[in-house]
Amino acid sequence: MAWLPRKRREEPAGAPSLRGEMNRLFDDFFGRAEMPALFGAGSFAPAVDVVETKESILVKAEIPGIDPKCLDITVTGDQLTIRGEKKAEKEEKGRNFHRIERSFGSFTRTVEIPSGADAGKVSAEYKDGVLCVILAKKEEAKARSIKIDVK
Repeated sequence: MAWLPRKRREEPAGAPSLRGEMNRLFDDFFGRAEMPALFGAGSFAPAVDVVETKESILVKAEIPGIDPKCLDITVTGDQLTIRGEKKAEKEEKGRNFHRIERSFGSFTRTVEIPSGADAGKVSAEYKDGVLCVILAKKEEAKARSIKIDVK
C-alpha cells in the first residue's frame, strides 16, 4: 500500500485561524499599551476612534491622567498628530509596590484623517480622560442631497 499525500483540511468559515489565535495570545500577554515600548517608540500609544459625520470629522483618543496643557495637536495634510506626556507619580519612601501596570512617559500618535477636513477649522475638548478633536469639513467635501424628478 503506497502512502498518498493527505489533502490539507480547510478550516470551516468563522473558525479562528492559527495566526489569529497567536496574535490574540501575543496581544493578551504583552498588552496593547505596552507594545510601542518594546520597540522604543514611547511608553504607550492611546487608542483612537475616527468618526465622520455630515459636518465634521471627529477623532477621539483615550488619554486619562494627562494634563491638557501637556498636549500638542497638529494637522499636516491628511494626518493628525497628538503628542503628550503622562507624568509618573513621585515614589515615596516607605511604600512597597506590589504591581505597577499604568503607563507613563511621552507618546506620539498619528492617524490618517479622511480627505476633506479643513485644517484651519480645528477645535479640541478634553473631558473625563478622552480628547475629542473636531475637524470641520470643507464645503466641497460635505455630502449634498439633490432631488431629481424622475419622469
